[in-house]
Amino acid sequence: MAAEIEDTYAEGFRSIYAEFLVTARDPTWLAHCCHAVTGHASSTILCDSEAGVAQYLDGAAPGQETPDGRPGAIIQVHVPRFRKDRERHLERVLLARISQNVLTCPTARCFNRLNATTGFFKLGRKIAFFGDGHQFRDVRYGEPGWVIPTMGGEFFLSRRFGYADGIMGGNLWFMGESEDTALAAAERGVAAIGQCPDTITPFPGGIAASASKAGSKYSFLIASTFAEYCPTLKSRLGAASRVPLGVASIMEIVINGSNLQAVAGATHAAIEASRESPGLVKISAGNYGGRLGKSFIYLRQEQHAAQPART
Repeated sequence: MAAEIEDTYAEGFRSIYAEFLVTARDPTWLAHCCHAVTGHASSTILCDSEAGVAQYLDGAAPGQETPDGRPGAIIQVHVPRFRKDRERHLERVLLARISQNVLTCPTARCFNRLNATTGFFKLGRKIAFFGDGHQFRDVRYGEPGWVIPTMGGEFFLSRRFGYADGIMGGNLWFMGESEDTALAAAERGVAAIGQCPDTITPFPGGIAASASKAGSKYSFLIASTFAEYCPTLKSRLGAASRVPLGVASIMEIVINGSNLQAVAGATHAAIEASRESPGLVKISAGNYGGRLGKSFIYLRQEQHAAQPART
């Protein structure tokens, strides 16, 4: 029996994001690079950004080409648009992540993916200073960039890295009869989102076991556990608990992307892939009645299609 799809919506909010391509000699070193450059980037509650792999490319197949013909991965890095220093902050994030986690990875290269004529950072020149005067500009793989001599050989990266408006905060809640069933359903959802370009799932394995609410009883916290949806607190909270009957675990997927349409498409793909997962009781989502963001992703496709476009 298919799980119930709650008549609700996820509340996304605007971001600015950068998108770049990393390539490496083989899938093993590409994976090492991806794990490093997207590390500690699950939630902007305490991370500097939210980052993840939007798509893997094999390098040579039609539609899967990379500039240098090697295996690659498209990385997205998002920061909330409501940050007053958003552009400066995003540049610092990219400077740190590319210089410390891509430059250092054996055989890696780094290419800009966004149109750099609208908004861009001159990251190539800044990172190239690591060359200590031996760095030089060159055009390689059809891309103008910087070459930095390293003990391992050479590192190449684009001159400019663009940024654009995106969406953060899309989400799905998978309510299961047990921890195992909730997790299995969420894993199906993550696998489906992995086939949707232009989106990322920034939490470990794409899944968060600790969905949060804004605010806390403690003044020094900006977010805390969503007690009303914690199954182990159901008896303590009584009528205040919102955990449905028969639910023992709730797993969350957070979805960020290049635009509302991409996030909505990934959301609906995850629902379709997981709704018949054994032991899954309900699929829902978190929202704050529009107080956090104005980008609503309705879980029921027909309702989402009927809504006016929001950004």
